[in-house]
Amino acid sequence: MRKNPTHRQATSDIPPQPETPSSTSHAEPIPGLLPDSLQRMKEIFAGCGDLEVTAWQYGPKLQQSAFSVYFQTLARSDRRSFLRETLQNLVFHDIGPATEVTVEEVAHFYEHRGASASSAELLATVGEAVRGALDGKVVIFFDGWNKALAYDALHLEQRQPSEAITEPSVQGPHVSTIENLDRNVGVLRSLLKSPNLKFEFVTAGEQSNRKIAYGYLSGSVKEETLAEFKRRIADVGQAEILETSYLEEWIEDSSYSPFPQVRYTERPDTAVSALLDGKIIALVNGSPSILICPGIFLEFFVTSEDYYYRTVFSSLIRFLRMFAFIIALMLPSTYIALSTFHSELIPTVLLLAILNTREGIPFPALVEALIMEFFFELLREAGIRLPRPIGSAVSIVGALVIGQAAIQSQIASPVMVIVVALTGIASFALPQYNMAIAIRILRFPLMLLAATFGGLGIMVGFLLIYLHLSQLRSLGQPYLASFGPLDISRLRDTLIVFPRLVLLRSPRNRHLRRGGPKGKQRA
Repeated sequence: MRKNPTHRQATSDIPPQPETPSSTSHAEPIPGLLPDSLQRMKEIFAGCGDLEVTAWQYGPKLQQSAFSVYFQTLARSDRRSFLRETLQNLVFHDIGPATEVTVEEVAHFYEHRGASASSAELLATVGEAVRGALDGKVVIFFDGWNKALAYDALHLEQRQPSEAITEPSVQGPHVSTIENLDRNVGVLRSLLKSPNLKFEFVTAGEQSNRKIAYGYLSGSVKEETLAEFKRRIADVGQAEILETSYLEEWIEDSSYSPFPQVRYTERPDTAVSALLDGKIIALVNGSPSILICPGIFLEFFVTSEDYYYRTVFSSLIRFLRMFAFIIALMLPSTYIALSTFHSELIPTVLLLAILNTREGIPFPALVEALIMEFFFELLREAGIRLPRPIGSAVSIVGALVIGQAAIQSQIASPVMVIVVALTGIASFALPQYNMAIAIRILRFPLMLLAATFGGLGIMVGFLLIYLHLSQLRSLGQPYLASFGPLDISRLRDTLIVFPRLVLLRSPRNRHLRRGGPKGKQRA
């Protein structure tokens, strides 16, 4: 067997054709004649400069022909050995020397007995061949056979696993997910070694053909929730899904609500904990984020590290996060209402201090707060977008300089600077970034209501938020569950973390105590 270099073709020499992969019928059979297959591949991949088409001869007197199609930018360096491996399968089964193999023997063997190589795949249509090449496979066509063989040769540089950037860990595992879907699913399976852990795969996007995986723990997830999730994920269809967060709009119940209805994580231990709690996770190839749904309000204040500390400390931290949520949401509006309408509620000494610091400020409290909030949000975004070595330095120096300059120029009072700073710090204490974004959005309407109606405006705004939360759902589940509707059994793992022996009897571990073969009995 030898390769004929005179038949090697580069797609840069192929004239462009109007046919594109998107217009290729998935049911179009592979032509039985090699020139027709070669012409079809040239038409489909016209203009793809990294595609390589290599012709081969084999069999008696090298009269049998074949050619392979692969992308140089996707396939690994040993890609040219796959035809030898194909013929070697036949030699191993005593058909004869490789120089005597004919296309009839190749077709009969692979159609009736299969390949010994685990990566080999038999393709029957042009659409499957095109998809195989785009997936990083070497596709081999044979003259006189209306099938093709594909070998997995994908070889891409991957980022090495490191500590999660968005979820740094003090105690517990320090490994994070990466952009490789198969590796991420493998890590989750290694942490949760149960046959009840199910993963299903779908492909979305007419152009991107992005692979999506969603997993759940059978026996823990609610059947109606899983059915609703599958119904919504089926609607993705040909939408171009480039990142895990793209799935959120198909899964969430209300796209216009400021409150997130799904969670994200890059930590496998957090995803495993969610699976044990009856959640559904979704992953997209090319994205390190894991989507967790349904998302309940109280779960946005929980981290996997809460279960690595002692019960008293974990409960204290959760109360602190809830207090930070209230501060980040209501502190500016409360200050505006007290200083504008309800100064009699402020102790006299503190009131005199506030009046002294506001002397000479030309703006009312609302305008003063809006100016400082605007600059703080601007600094926050600048710190995120700037390169990491200088981003934190610019944020800190900018905050100090702007705060001091605002006080000296009498644009803002020192008390307002403190209020805005405390509000920003409190928002950073929330584990989920998308919940912090919701607070940033709602803070400004509350400030306007406080400046217009005082404490009554804050009360009205708070009641509107509560009414919205009470009717909001995530995959059909109440957003305020465990508190509304009240579920006593789940209160053991909400604001207060009970000891481990008590948590073993909580709904998180319901799969340990389900009775019957179908697991229908609930704890």
